This record gives sequence, structure tokens and C-alpha cells, in this order.
Amino acid sequence: MSAPAAAAGTLVVAGVEVARLGFGAMHLTGPGVWGPPADRGGAVAVLRRAVDLGVGLVDTADAYGPGTNEDVVAEALHPYPAGVLVTTKGGMVRSGPGAWGTDGSPAHLRDACVASLRRLRVDAIDLYQFHRPDPGVPFADSVGALAELRAEGKVRHVGLSNVSVAQLRAAQAIVPIASVQNQYSLHHREGDDVVAACEADGIAFLPYRPLDVGRFHAAHRVARTLGADVRQVALAALLARSPVVVPIPGTASIAHLEINVASAALALDAAQVRKLIG
Repeated sequence: MSAPAAAAGTLVVAGVEVARLGFGAMHLTGPGVWGPPADRGGAVAVLRRAVDLGVGLVDTADAYGPGTNEDVVAEALHPYPAGVLVTTKGGMVRSGPGAWGTDGSPAHLRDACVASLRRLRVDAIDLYQFHRPDPGVPFADSVGALAELRAEGKVRHVGLSNVSVAQLRAAQAIVPIASVQNQYSLHHREGDDVVAACEADGIAFLPYRPLDVGRFHAAHRVARTLGADVRQVALAALLARSPVVVPIPGTASIAHLEINVASAALALDAAQVRKLIG
């Protein structure tokens, strides 16, 4: 793979070898992650450009829109090219712009998965992630529902999102886990133990909101030294953090997409990596 996104190497995620820089499609919706994007053609163009640049993992969810984001992903990329892994998530519900709730009940997860299959135009979802544990539903019941979907062939691989190490271990006792998607960035490092657990077990770790560096972070100084965009430094540092890390920055702008993808080729020396991630 010679496309720019592959400059940081590749990782096999859910049986697909992908570049270690993905794309989070959440921003390709209306305000408050509600409704379709104002410029649907522009959203389609961003997704197609991401794949042109070598991005192999595209992340969406039934809650984005809700539903409209998966529709846009399918319009842009179906039939999905070889080497492109489209991941989606279930377990959250929406009541309006900016409003988010959880529903991890087995019945909801089953219905959500079936709806995602239809919108994504596939017979099986390669990687289906539990969006967020529901405090009103036993975690084992939610994960068990995903295990059943996998056994039925509706889902090929199961992932988790917004989980602790303890929840990861509990899920692994029920079904093999292919990925964990948590908030993680240079500014938000509370999930270091989850990254370490994923690395130990060879599980892909997909940081969302990976561009957050905070106002005074060393990333700004490193960016000035390198003449790079601070977003590129942020992503390059996460790529250096662990070989199982596949950041999924999102944008509705092709220009910003190209800046992000260029981070895969940004070389940080050992001293810079120590300043950024210790």
C-alpha cells in the first residue's frame, strides 16, 4: 500500500489490513450530529477522498444522524473496495440535536444491527462495536447480544467503545474482542491503561477525538519546531504511542482531511516523542 495514510504502517483489524490512520465520519451530519449533512455531495467527496488517500478504516454509528451517517457512508463507498473496513456501532439513542442516551438492551442492539445492515447495504458487518455501556442493563447481557449476532453471521467481529480495562476483560470472557474505541488524545490520557491492555492482547485501539492537545501542550512547541500543523503532531504522537493505535480523526473538509493524513509521514525523533507522550 503506497497511499499517504499507510506511511505509518498497517494493522490487521477485524481481519482486514488497514493503514494506521482511520477516519471518523461523525462530522458528516447536521448540527448537533443530527440529520443529514447540509452538503451531502461534499460529505460523499470527503469519504471518497479519504479512501483515495489510503485511509482503510471508516468509522460510523447508527446514532450519527441518527441513521443518516451510515446512509452517506454507503452512498460514498458501496460496494466497499477491498482493504476498506467500515465499522459501525450500536447502543446509543437520540432524541434531538446534541442529545444522547444509552440503550444496551439485547432487543435494541439486535434491532440496531439489522437496521445498520440495511443502511450499509451489507449482509454482515465486519466490525460492530458496542457504543457505550448502559448503566440500566447488565454489561454481560449487552455483550452477550453481540456474541449472538456474531454467531448468527450478522456480525463478523465485535468491538467495544467507552470501556474500562475491567469491562474489556469481562467482554473477552464472552466473545473475542477485535477493537476498543475510547476517547484518547495527548490532552486526554486517562485511558493509558486501556491502550496498554489492548497492546498486550493485540487488540486495535481506535482513539476518537484524537486531535485534542490542550492549550499549552508541548505539541504546539514541537509543531513550531517542525513547521507542521499541530494536528499532525498530535496524530503522529498517537501513532508512536503503540503499534495497535489507529486514530480516527473526523472532518467535513477535504483540506483538513489532507492535513490529517499527512501526519502519517511526519517523523518525530525520540526526544520529541518523550516530550509528547512520556
